[in-house]
Amino acid sequence: MMRKRTVALLVIAMMVLSSVLTLAFTSLPGIARNAANGQGLLAALSGGGLSDQQQSKLSTAAKLIESNYYQDVDSNKLVDGAINGMMEALGDPYSSYMAPETATQFSESIAGSFTGIGAEVSQEDGNVVIVSPIKGSPAEKAGLRPKDIIVSINGESLAGVDLNDAVNKIRGKKGTTATIEIKRSGSSNNLTFKIVRDDIDVETVTSRMTDDKIGVITVTQFSMNTAERFDAEVKKLEGQGMKGLVIDVRNNPGGVLSVVINMAEQFVPNGKLIVQVEDKAGKRDETKSTGKGVKYPIAVVTNGGSASASEILAGALKQSAGATLYGETTYGKGTVQTSMDNIFNDGSLIKITIAKWLTPNGDWIHKKGIKPDVNIAPPDYFTVTPINKEKTLKYDMNNSDIKSAQIMLDGLGYSVDRKDGYFDRETENAVKSFQTKQKLTVTGAIDEKTATALEIALVEHIQDPQYDVQMNKAIAGVEKQISTANTK
Repeated sequence: MMRKRTVALLVIAMMVLSSVLTLAFTSLPGIARNAANGQGLLAALSGGGLSDQQQSKLSTAAKLIESNYYQDVDSNKLVDGAINGMMEALGDPYSSYMAPETATQFSESIAGSFTGIGAEVSQEDGNVVIVSPIKGSPAEKAGLRPKDIIVSINGESLAGVDLNDAVNKIRGKKGTTATIEIKRSGSSNNLTFKIVRDDIDVETVTSRMTDDKIGVITVTQFSMNTAERFDAEVKKLEGQGMKGLVIDVRNNPGGVLSVVINMAEQFVPNGKLIVQVEDKAGKRDETKSTGKGVKYPIAVVTNGGSASASEILAGALKQSAGATLYGETTYGKGTVQTSMDNIFNDGSLIKITIAKWLTPNGDWIHKKGIKPDVNIAPPDYFTVTPINKEKTLKYDMNNSDIKSAQIMLDGLGYSVDRKDGYFDRETENAVKSFQTKQKLTVTGAIDEKTATALEIALVEHIQDPQYDVQMNKAIAGVEKQISTANTK
């Protein structure tokens, strides 16, 4: 399905499983040395490299271009293009070459602080695709979703555009607007979102305690400081008398491998597996816990935007710590990357897939994901398509935007007798009721102001914990486990 490269939109720590993996998993100090001796990247990685004939072929192509192309040629661009071509030839969406500017953005995203819209993207079959928006980001607030295809940015088509270039077009100064055209499955027309870029100093871990002493921790990504923050929140909740824990990794696209291992170790008993990493030769490196485990029940909430490190955590807690998974099947990214930023001496880097990871039971979840123990789909209004605001919607019209409005109205508690896109009198009355409550001009028609107000009200509704059916089911499940244990 995925044929090209992926790279962070620098609004979130990407799917890569990590830069520090270089130290923990591979022996790479010789790379910089070999590269400096002129043996090249492939020679540094494999000990082989290009044959004399292959090197001559590349050199000849470069000379032909420089001598015959009708305009002046930047040789650095030719070199970057050649390396990009090598990475594309792998057919791996997670291996890529990053020029200095993009490499800097990549490093910032691992640290968890950057400027952008708040979404991770990959390139699939030539399309720039949203992997996951970060919780609370401009992208999420605007309504971007996993699997959305980005068609254009500020009117400029992304067809045939290199992914790194696409990311640079999406990025920009804080306060500027990115007008993003989206193609979404199930929507007959492309959707347009105007998203204001912002500095995102991501708080990767938040927590709360329910009235029944169930701790809820939300992890939005696995950045360098996430394990420390997570540990602090767990200890805080335990100090408040926590009886059970729910960990929310919905729309968490992943991050750093060592971080998720440290987090899982708190719950996985000593000696049990957390993750297995298998190299190209089939050799497996097993990471076993040195922790003590916990006595209280644990649940993990996932969805289709839970990827990579999120899946490692879910798999480890399910198979080695007895946790129950709630929600939806995860994204399905089962490979491990390392990034090397010291081989070219110009600020650029190579991010390359070096292994695949498996769950404690040996499952490779790549492109399959992890299925929850308790499958819970969100209500239809959680995934409703935004309303096109260019036209006013009114009685006796019939289209997909009216269907979206009907779903929103119904989700907000306004009485509608249909959700098929036909604007009947019941829909008109529901719109009037909404307009009255919002103190808008009461017309019964959905103009731009009414459509915008509907979407804002729905976002606030969705963010209200009492309407989070997946989370509430997980909390109820943990409460039941506690009750059952107490009656034994």
